[in-house]
Amino acid sequence: MSIAAAPLASDLLRRIVRLQALTIAWMTVEAVVALGAAWAARSPALLGFGGDSAIELFSAIIVLWRFRSKSDSADAQKLAARVAGGLLFVVAAFVIVSSGLSLLGYREPQPSFAGIILLIVAAIGMPWLASQKRKLATQVTSASLRADATESALCGYLSLIALAGLLANLIFHAPWADPIAALALVPLIAREAWEAIHASRHCCC
Repeated sequence: MSIAAAPLASDLLRRIVRLQALTIAWMTVEAVVALGAAWAARSPALLGFGGDSAIELFSAIIVLWRFRSKSDSADAQKLAARVAGGLLFVVAAFVIVSSGLSLLGYREPQPSFAGIILLIVAAIGMPWLASQKRKLATQVTSASLRADATESALCGYLSLIALAGLLANLIFHAPWADPIAALALVPLIAREAWEAIHASRHCCC
């Protein structure tokens, strides 16, 4: 029994590490492209999406580190969750300020083809990534991997909302649609931030 269980555990560990490595690679590209496009196009929606992607990258690195090192440091995970939650609140604040400036006419968002392509890819890929993480989280009973799966799923929702704003700006020449979409992201980002901080009060693996 133990002989059969060991290869299974080893195989699951390899799958988790590969999946997290894929997440880190994609979130790096996603954050860099989204934030770069947000700066170039003055897009609050891309700013919110890119900021959330950067925090997701941080989370994925923490989960990968825990599985590769087989660390069970509750203090390290609590600290990481608090930092991630705090940074997400900062992202939400930046999105609100940037959206307000856009709606007041100080920074009119421009169409961003790079941002649109990125959001389409994220809308397709992130739900698949989230489903794979959920399956593995159930098999290894990992709360941290399950939380990371939830973040990936949320990234998919965020991409759809941001994409709607960017497409409306491109097709209907409605610059206000971008900051409105960005403001729609704020409650989801804030909820993710609160859940991260709330989770930091509990020890989970």
